[in-house]
Amino acid sequence: MLRTISLVGTSPLIGLVGTVLLVAWTAVPVHAQESWEEYRVNAIRTAVPPTLDGILEEGVWERAERLENFVQQEPDEGAPSSERTVVYLLYDAENLYVGVRAWDTSARGVNATEMRRDSDRLLEEDNIQIILDTFKDSRSGYMFVTNPLGAQLDQQVFNEGEGARPGLPTSNINRDWDGVWHVASRIVDDGWIAEIAIPMVTLRFPDGRLQSWGMNVMRNIGSRNEQAFWAPISKEFTIARVSMAGSLEGMQELDRGMDLRVTPFVTSGASRVLESQNEVDNWDREVGVDLKYGITAGLNLDLTVNTDFAQAEVDDEQVNLTRFPLFFPEKRDFFLENSGQFNVGSALAFNRHVDLFFSRRIGLSSDGAVPIIGGARLTGKIGRNDIAVMDVQTDNALGESGENFLVAKYSRNLWGRSRVGGLLINKAETDGDYFNRTYAVDATLAPHPNFTVLGFVAKTETPRTTPLPADAEGYGEMGAYVNATWLDQSWRFYGEYVDLENDFNPEVGFLPRAGIRTTKLHVERNPRPDRWGIRVLSPMVNWTYTTDQTGRRVAQRWHYMLGTRFDNGAYLNIWLNDHFDRVDQDFSINGVTIPSGDYSFAEWRFSFDSNPARRLYYGLMYSPQDFYGGTRDDVQLKLGARLTDRFSSEAQYTRNSVELPGGSFDVDLAALRIDLALSPTMTLRSVTQYNSLSDQFGTSARFRWTYRPGSDLYLVYDEVRRDPETLFEYRDRRIILKATYLLTR
Repeated sequence: MLRTISLVGTSPLIGLVGTVLLVAWTAVPVHAQESWEEYRVNAIRTAVPPTLDGILEEGVWERAERLENFVQQEPDEGAPSSERTVVYLLYDAENLYVGVRAWDTSARGVNATEMRRDSDRLLEEDNIQIILDTFKDSRSGYMFVTNPLGAQLDQQVFNEGEGARPGLPTSNINRDWDGVWHVASRIVDDGWIAEIAIPMVTLRFPDGRLQSWGMNVMRNIGSRNEQAFWAPISKEFTIARVSMAGSLEGMQELDRGMDLRVTPFVTSGASRVLESQNEVDNWDREVGVDLKYGITAGLNLDLTVNTDFAQAEVDDEQVNLTRFPLFFPEKRDFFLENSGQFNVGSALAFNRHVDLFFSRRIGLSSDGAVPIIGGARLTGKIGRNDIAVMDVQTDNALGESGENFLVAKYSRNLWGRSRVGGLLINKAETDGDYFNRTYAVDATLAPHPNFTVLGFVAKTETPRTTPLPADAEGYGEMGAYVNATWLDQSWRFYGEYVDLENDFNPEVGFLPRAGIRTTKLHVERNPRPDRWGIRVLSPMVNWTYTTDQTGRRVAQRWHYMLGTRFDNGAYLNIWLNDHFDRVDQDFSINGVTIPSGDYSFAEWRFSFDSNPARRLYYGLMYSPQDFYGGTRDDVQLKLGARLTDRFSSEAQYTRNSVELPGGSFDVDLAALRIDLALSPTMTLRSVTQYNSLSDQFGTSARFRWTYRPGSDLYLVYDEVRRDPETLFEYRDRRIILKATYLLTR
């Protein structure tokens, strides 16, 4: 039971801190790990490793420990899986081996069209998912997914994937982590088979002769839209909920060798840029190296020299019809691995308030890329302590001094799923005196499996170049955030509060708006009518209220939504937003001025998406709305096709039609993606995008061949064209060849 105290008369910031400390003081830790006791398996050591050929007929698998009796999560929680699944477990000093025999008696048979690595579509089709909580800390894990065609998807999970929602990204799940592991799959008459080998050097785990890991296995049966688990997980959670996983025990005397991986790389290419009708040619030749070394079983050191991101995918085009910055996700490999260990910020990715660390601030600017000389990162665990330190040095570029970025995050794990920690970020000019610093303490408190409280208190420090205004109220450099969420099968409640003073300035973070105090309340019900083909309904109400630091209302939104998920995997969404926005200074959208003043407007949105696992799928969206004294209509169309298991494409078109008192305009975005998978290790992706706001076409094509595990060859071609009528006037183009080679000891 929580005690209540009065904080009347204190500032909202102090009240927030007091609330978090009060919850921490009164929280009751949860120690029970029922799944570890009930779902326990001992891996069997083998002297002869199985041959990975997708057959499972070797005598070596006959000795393996078996997992059977999978239980449904969807659609009928607790019922036996509609199809039989057997998972075999073996290990030796260097590898964990997993064999999968998945029967399928449905009329449609096996649903598998995806061969590309890390494709979202793989999660919608038939697949097997394995998660390993190697430190058994009920927080983090390595996840491995494969399908009947041998496609691979791997990701790191932090904080049990907090913030993960269908269709929404979260920084607590790192999809872009690429581990080294091996798969061979085969489709047979009555189902499919997979054989998996996960090298021990790919994982981090504690020192010790005898290992005990958290583990869970999930099978997705695409033809039935069914998910079944070895260790059952209730509907409101995903496989990332490692605190509900079973236990993998009995592995002994594991060997990671020297735990040293060195990946030298070479990049060569050419670019041509059109500047004032003059062509400027550049020839690029770069050599660099990445090094990964296991200092201890739990601590990993990464070094990078002359860092190159030539193979990184281009950003998706976005149109900004607001006066606040847009968020673009990180796509560069060095910053992606273990990225969740540096996170401090908003609990939800949708309408985020602030992220104190945003790695795209390093080596990228609005004027282009900034060369990175090198960097070092130390991440991992020592007992119940999580440690993450990164230092990156950029070179002089674009007429500016180089900069050094130091980011250090420490967390102490408490009880079952709670933790408390601190963050330091220091940005400093190499050839100057300018700096920006961020200090923060943060905590996650989980006194109940369905209830979580998290938040932070932060301060920034920047040399002031102008005197404070005469009315200096709210001009401190403090920021604070708290979120409390209750989530069960039927309900989702959360409330959050953020207080960001006017001078709060985390320059190495993402901050859409400072000088505000925002309160948000959310209520969501999830009934399951079990009729009309409806699997679950998601009616919700969400209220957001924002003031400035003096308490004056500057924004408000009522959000009403009804989401409907069908048994066939389709999704229907209807919402109404009732907005209020106070504009204190004129701003411009596409050359049309929005005068200062108070605006109230309603926004309707209707969308329908068919099952993305089908060979042909589509999405439709229409949103009529009022818009700053005028009107706005948004339309989006999406059509995708997977014609074979090697070839797929998706076309998407969005139009924003805006009519304002000061003028009217239309904005068009179009994208065409083509994917060709010659094999699970050889893929070609092409993305062509058009943005009428910048009046240009962009095309990016990337060929990737993983010619041996951990070693890749990339061929990348990018170009931007200005004139959509002739399609012949380019702005710039480049072609890059990059080769990496993994050396391990």
